[in-house]
Formats: sequence, C-alpha cells, structure tokens
Amino acid sequence: MRVLLAAPVLIILVVFALSNQQVVQLGLWPTDIVVDLPLSIIVLIAAGLFFIGGALMTWGASIAMRGRARRAERTVQQLEAEVRALKSRPSIGGSTMALPPPGA
Repeated sequence: MRVLLAAPVLIILVVFALSNQQVVQLGLWPTDIVVDLPLSIIVLIAAGLFFIGGALMTWGASIAMRGRARRAERTVQQLEAEVRALKSRPSIGGSTMALPPPGA
C-alpha cells in the first residue's frame, strides 16, 4: 500500500528534478555567502524544511492531546473504581436505592 502512495510522488519528484536543472545563485543577504545550486535542489530543500516544520508543529500539538487523554483515562479509572466500590457496599436497611420510574 505504501508503494502505491510513494511511487507517484517519487516519479513526480524525479521529473521535477530533471526538468529544472538551471543553476541558480542563492545568496544570504547580510553576508557575502553565495551558493550556486540547481533550482530543483533549492525547491526540494525548501519543501523538505517546511515539511519537517509542519511535522514538528503537529507533533507538539499531539503531545498536549496525549496528556489530556492520559488524564481523562485516569479519571475514568478512578470513577469506575468508585462505582465498583459503591456497588459492592451492602445496602442500608435491606432496601435498595433505585431511580424513579421514567415520566414520574
């Protein structure tokens, strides 16, 4: 299944890299650093950096959701234990407590 998803993406990337071989001069403004690279490499590096940034942002958001899920799970376990304890407690005076009938 992964091959079916990855193959078209890889084919598109290879075609993109082969069709954009023009050398572009990339300079860092405040310094005199200048690098000559093919346009396809520059675009792919930029896309990769943005992908990694998005993945890190998503990962950071999922950490908060996992923490909330763990707290909710602990609360559920505590409440289930409390329900079990209340159900196992003997009834007072031999009568059981019940909810009123619906519509009453």
